[in-house]
Amino acid sequence: MKKTKVRWLDEPAKHDYPAALAYLNLVLLPPDAQKAVKKLKRAKMTVFAAKDIFRAAEVPMLAPDDGDVQKCRSQIKRKQPISPVLLCRDPRLGKVIIADGYHRLCAVYIFDESADIPCKII
Repeated sequence: MKKTKVRWLDEPAKHDYPAALAYLNLVLLPPDAQKAVKKLKRAKMTVFAAKDIFRAAEVPMLAPDDGDVQKCRSQIKRKQPISPVLLCRDPRLGKVIIADGYHRLCAVYIFDESADIPCKII
């Protein structure tokens, strides 16, 4: 069976950083969240397998019929590029926080659990 090819933007979209900040403000103190987003903006792009990000983040897979996952899947099917994922390591908990891109990650995983996911990680 032919795997769906996912197209990616070279860098996260500008609106991904405020979205990451909004989420990180829930799990970090606001000054720490702001520092994390500044670091994410400067971080270099890297790649991890979708299944490894899920394991490291310890988050559940969203259902394929989730509205935002469906939107991302539709973009992928139309061969529109999607934005890379923003990740933060949390050494205290020994896991990764998906600061932005959870729905995109789920959408890609549905097509290919081993897919390479471009991301920035701090």
